[in-house]
Amino acid sequence: MFRIIPQEMAFFDLFERAATNASAGARELHELLVHWDDLPERAKRMKDIEHVGDEITHEIFDRLNRTFITPLDREDIHELGGRLDDIVDLMDTAVNRLLLYKIDEPREEARQLAECLVHSTSIIVEMMPAMRNMKNADFVRKRCRDVHTQENEADRIEQHALAALFDGGHEPLYVMKWKNIIEELESATDRCEDVANVIEGIVLKNA
Repeated sequence: MFRIIPQEMAFFDLFERAATNASAGARELHELLVHWDDLPERAKRMKDIEHVGDEITHEIFDRLNRTFITPLDREDIHELGGRLDDIVDLMDTAVNRLLLYKIDEPREEARQLAECLVHSTSIIVEMMPAMRNMKNADFVRKRCRDVHTQENEADRIEQHALAALFDGGHEPLYVMKWKNIIEELESATDRCEDVANVIEGIVLKNA
C-alpha cells in the first residue's frame, strides 16, 4: 500500500548508535578505574563519548519533532532516547568528580560498579535490534532479566560501599567524596534498567 508519508525508520539506527556509545563509555570508565593512569586523557575520551551521546540524543528528539508518522509511540521514543543519554551523562559525571575531588586511588566498589555497567550496556546493545521486527519477545524478556540482575548486583555493591565508608575509619571529606561518586555510578545502572524496561515494553506492546 502506498504511503504519502512513510514511517521514519532511522530511529532504530539512532537507538543502536546510542546503545553502542553507552557501551563504549562503560568500557572507558572501567579502563580508567582499573588502570588509573593518564587520568586527564582518559577523562577527555569519556567527555568525547558524552558529546557523541548528546549529538545522537539531539538528533532523536529533532527527528521526533519533525516526523509525522513514527514507527513507535512518540512517548516511547522520547523516553528511550532520554534514558540512553542519562547512562552516559552519569558515567561522565562520575569521571569528572574523580578528577575534581583529586581522588588518589579508586575504591574496589567503583571498579565493580563499572563492571556492572559494562555488562548492562553490552546487553542493551544486544537488545536493540529486537525492536526492528518485534518478534523476539522471549529473547528481550530474558535479556531484560539479565539487566535487572546487574542492577541488583549494583545495589548490593553500593550498600556494601556505603557501609564501609561509614564504618568510622575514614575522614569525613573522603566519605563525602566517595559517597557522591558511588551514588552516581549506581544511578547509571538504574538508568540501564530503565532502558531495558522501555525496550521490553515496546516489544511486548508491538509484538
